[in-house]
Amino acid sequence: MEYNFRQIERKWQEHWVKTGAYKVSNNSSKPKCYVLDMFPYPSGAGLHVGHPLGYIASDIYARFKRLKGFNVLHPMGYDAFGLPAEQYALETGQHPAVTTEANINSFRSQLDNIGFCFDWDREFRTSDPSYYKWTQYIFLQLFNAWYNRHANKAEPVETLVRIFEADGNAHHECPGDRQIRFNADEWNQFSYERQQEILMEYRLAYLAYAEVNWCPALGTVLANDEVVNGVSERGGHPVIKKKMRQWFLRITEYADRLLEGLEKVSYSEAMKDMQRNWIGKSQGAEIKFNIAGSLDDIVVYTTRPDTIFGVDFMVIAPEHELVERITTSEQHEAIAAYKEYVQSRSERERMAEVKQITGCFTGAYAVNPFDGRKIPIWTSEYVLAGYGTGAIMAVPCGDQRDFSFAKHFNIPITNILGDAFNGEEANPTKEGKLFNSDFITGVEMKEAMNLVVDKIENLGIGKRQINFRMRDAGFSRQRYWGEPFPILYRNGIPEALPEDQLPLELPHVENYRPGEEGEGPLANVTDWVNLPAAAGTSLRRETNTMPGYAGSSWYFLRYMDPHNDQAFCDRKISDYWGQVDLYIGGTEHAVGHLLYSRMWTKALFDLGFIGFDEPYKKLVNQGMITGSSRLVYRVRGTNQYVSAGLKDKYDTDELHVDVNIVDGVELDTEAFRQWRADYSNAQFILEDGKYICGTLSEKMSKSKFNTVNPDMLVDKFGADTFRMYEMFLGPVEQSKPWETKGIEGVHRFLKKFWRLFMDEQKGLIVKTGEPTADELKTLHKTIRKIEEDTERMSYNTAVSAFMVCVNELTDLKCNKKAVLEQMLVLLTPYAPHVCEELWQAIGNSGSVLDASFPVFEEKYVVESTKEYPVSVNGKLRTTINISLDASTEEVHQIALSNEVIQKWTDGQTIKKIIFVPGKMINVVI
Repeated sequence: MEYNFRQIERKWQEHWVKTGAYKVSNNSSKPKCYVLDMFPYPSGAGLHVGHPLGYIASDIYARFKRLKGFNVLHPMGYDAFGLPAEQYALETGQHPAVTTEANINSFRSQLDNIGFCFDWDREFRTSDPSYYKWTQYIFLQLFNAWYNRHANKAEPVETLVRIFEADGNAHHECPGDRQIRFNADEWNQFSYERQQEILMEYRLAYLAYAEVNWCPALGTVLANDEVVNGVSERGGHPVIKKKMRQWFLRITEYADRLLEGLEKVSYSEAMKDMQRNWIGKSQGAEIKFNIAGSLDDIVVYTTRPDTIFGVDFMVIAPEHELVERITTSEQHEAIAAYKEYVQSRSERERMAEVKQITGCFTGAYAVNPFDGRKIPIWTSEYVLAGYGTGAIMAVPCGDQRDFSFAKHFNIPITNILGDAFNGEEANPTKEGKLFNSDFITGVEMKEAMNLVVDKIENLGIGKRQINFRMRDAGFSRQRYWGEPFPILYRNGIPEALPEDQLPLELPHVENYRPGEEGEGPLANVTDWVNLPAAAGTSLRRETNTMPGYAGSSWYFLRYMDPHNDQAFCDRKISDYWGQVDLYIGGTEHAVGHLLYSRMWTKALFDLGFIGFDEPYKKLVNQGMITGSSRLVYRVRGTNQYVSAGLKDKYDTDELHVDVNIVDGVELDTEAFRQWRADYSNAQFILEDGKYICGTLSEKMSKSKFNTVNPDMLVDKFGADTFRMYEMFLGPVEQSKPWETKGIEGVHRFLKKFWRLFMDEQKGLIVKTGEPTADELKTLHKTIRKIEEDTERMSYNTAVSAFMVCVNELTDLKCNKKAVLEQMLVLLTPYAPHVCEELWQAIGNSGSVLDASFPVFEEKYVVESTKEYPVSVNGKLRTTINISLDASTEEVHQIALSNEVIQKWTDGQTIKKIIFVPGKMINVVI
């Protein structure tokens, strides 16, 4: 019987759907295992062979744990809202709801073709009102919560109001504006409007004016990581700075817990370091510098307060509110021009270490509070308004960037300590005057810092401070295709939409281009925005929508209980499934989605909705499958294309060509002419009668014409072959190049495996009977290897082990059911279709999906014999397998009885036999 893989795969995929083979119960006595892939966005381009890598890895693990007796949750859904979907719709002239639906249908078809074990009964998309109802609900929980730093957790805003009514905010510093201070009497006398303004400065989800990355072409605010070199990452459109009222999430309140939580999860150290660096915790001090001739102060944050004696100039961010106030009339024009220049620069560019140094002198001076020196105040793009206080004290002799800045602008540099203190305190370093001296030890530096901070606090000009590089997360998008905010503005004051009015559905509109002045497209839907209200009252909806990461910050919880219309997830069910046991996705989400999801989880834990505060127990970052691009070389100014080996003889332009019309590196020249109209009259300069393409390994991309559609490979080789080949390419975590030709080797393996069960003429050849010792040894050696490799997701070595096993069983001519039946279970996670077909063929009534994973037994792999090298007078003559239980006398007899040894000792006197157990035998004549 022939291995008709496509017929087999379609048959079992239909059967599994019909029988609900992958439906998962929330009520089970089995231990649970939750396996999840990072939420995919279904693009119009569909899947290429790089996309399924993580999905196949998680699918193998989920199937493996099911065979090991676990109740496995392995769901799939779609991150359907967001900028990419809307931009694609704008470019194609279609509504995003239409394009999103079409993309999801295409995505689902491709996934089904590969044969994943997803429980499709739990499928959802973030753009469905039944889903985003709960995204809106969770947003309201954040809006109605604040972070109690004493309790180290989020609490309802009502508790904060009671505190204010009794004690004011003396014991609860305002995280939004630390200048806000009031007692209970003052709070109780504040107007409702003022009270709401103050509460907004505490809420976890809050409104604030902020400098944002505004992209006029896209009509939206972009996150810092969406701006590259001053243009949008998507489309390459110019980005400028603009002050707008935006929603934010106060993720900075969770900074310490986000750091601490990294010690409780199994992430790679590289991933943990990325998050630690992004959070950027540092300890130092805030210090006030009075501005000469002014009542204003500049407050700076520094991690090295002991360097205050070496301050030679100050730098404040161009956006800092003091810039306008302190700039002298002589410098006004220069400052205005410089600020206009900075407007065009992204934060990524401003923070980068670059040779270009820019800045502008304000004309003002600050006063060093220790020695009274006047210090010039500059503004420069390398200081950001959102980090620390937006101002720094520059110490050129201790910081390379400060030094370069001072040199560039000819600012005098001081390299000795002043006598700010009296007596011994004037020289807190070991050797005296040299600032930042190599003689200073870590302990002495810490002592010096403490000494200076103590003095700063005693003088009332500053305090100890812990800062974080991470800033609060922007949560507004001026787009149409996203979750509407469940917020009403009553006379301009935001209030929560009553929960019984959720979901607030996104109105259907045909024109979803941006509103005026950067407002979201919803601003154009006046009937939706403006609500009926009593006389003298205005009632408006929010016209921004939530960002793409809103729905993906909590989606793992909805999979647990996707059809619940009373809660986003029943607490008993979330207690059962708990954390995601294995989460697979790319490193590109390290400081975006992962941090936001961790913050949302901690907030929901604080507020009592769930019983755990880290969403993902173990994270695996799959590597990228890079495309192997093919290049052709056009002789410049002609329609001639020269083969790669001859290109150096000509002046050529390098062009990408569709890899699907190249066999290895040989171009199908006729297909090339038919590929695009531009090439219909192409002429070729060949080498040895062939056109050989150049090669380049790079990211798979439609623009590089190096994408390979998995559907094509599944049709040609089968889903099981495709699954195993993706794993065979190399370790899951590593990036590796795609090479289609290699898939044929894996396909040959599966056909060889099939022939252990089936003969093309005779049909089924599996027979009963007791396995031999060698057959059991091969089987159990493979059981151990596959179990260990699959548990640690070393799938490439597991595929190699399967190949070795099949070769050994073929050599042993093993067709015994007792062996092959267990092999089917081992292979099922990797190649489920062929295993199900053969499982039924050998007479099993149930599904191989529900079998028990084979149990490894040590006794079958324990070596009973040893192959000994046997020498005569120290020269190796042969090897002999001898029982490990043989006595020395028996070993001697076996060696001397061997035909080869007899040949070399014929007629000679045996002087002695040297036997080293487990090592060697030497016959001395």
